[in-house]
Amino acid sequence: MSTAEYQRLKELEQENRELKRANEILKRAASFFGAELDRQHKK
Repeated sequence: MSTAEYQRLKELEQENRELKRANEILKRAASFFGAELDRQHKK
């Protein structure tokens, strides 16, 4: 693997970690707002 390929692999791994973190945040937000909408709907 060339130096450029190795560097690109490291960049993609970092991007993947960041996307996984963002996805977890979005899942938590969706869960929270979904529960909040259910509570409002039941009033």
